[in-house]
Amino acid sequence: MLRPLGKTGVKVSSVALGTMSFGGDSDEATSAAVWRAARDAGVNFIDTADVYNEGRSEEIVGRLMRGERDEIVLATKAYFPTGKGPNARGSSRYHLVRAVEASLRRLATDRIDVYYLHRFDDDTDLEASLRALDALVTSGKVLYPACSNFAAWQVAQALGVAALERFAPIVAVQPMYNLVKRTAEIELLPMAQALGVAVVPYSPTGGGLLTGKYTGGKPEHGRLVDWKMYEARYGDPAMFDIAAKFTALAAELGQHPVTLALAWVTSHPAVTSVLAGGRHVEQLAPAFAAQDVELDRATRDRISALTPPVPPATDRNEEPTRR
Repeated sequence: MLRPLGKTGVKVSSVALGTMSFGGDSDEATSAAVWRAARDAGVNFIDTADVYNEGRSEEIVGRLMRGERDEIVLATKAYFPTGKGPNARGSSRYHLVRAVEASLRRLATDRIDVYYLHRFDDDTDLEASLRALDALVTSGKVLYPACSNFAAWQVAQALGVAALERFAPIVAVQPMYNLVKRTAEIELLPMAQALGVAVVPYSPTGGGLLTGKYTGGKPEHGRLVDWKMYEARYGDPAMFDIAAKFTALAAELGQHPVTLALAWVTSHPAVTSVLAGGRHVEQLAPAFAAQDVELDRATRDRISALTPPVPPATDRNEEPTRR
């Protein structure tokens, strides 16, 4: 299933291949098998980053897309440290120009289709970052600027600055979004939908929480317990209770939990495509299958009811304009 990437006119698959494991947990042969499975499933949107496995992910993606580069919508990112120097990080023009050039070499391509600022840079003037991205667009090295892990107000500010200065606008945002992490629904998704910005969420299964593995409550060991980053995100015992209920509902609906988790994310009207990543083909087959699943409103609401409702963006909501 292809969907429009915001207002760009570009069509992307509703499931995108995330390649964070390439060159790390997945060796080159395994990465090639995952790539082929994704392409055979109709996936044309490929996502990587300069920091994934110290650049090896980009290198492998570059080799794998030879011969089909023009069929791929390629996304990569910059912000996080790529070296020990004080300027080998952030969203300064100094770093972004070098980061793009390094990514182009590793990817063995002449342009990056979607280029994300991987995080909001608190130390760099936003206008300076956007001016740098605009210069990269003008040079042809980047086609479309985007941002990841930005708050709604930060995206809106970036769009306002770009419009005022006539810079190339942000066309896509990449937030964390899944059944147990629904903060994006409060302001980011409505903002993106209203302004025509594509949304490409990551972590649709909650770091593996919603894959069907956790039906007996919080385990004593595993990635969601032993890894500090994932434990901080998904360590709440209540989330494991939700995961067990979600797995049971998936079985009732006749869907693999991974398929249903991704289908729930892509059923939100603001979402364009969702990142699917994993270490091997068997993990990803149910994710690719989500492209063929369309949830009706009643089913989406039933799944959503497994978690507490998100708060409104404003407390003054007793005067609805639509009746």
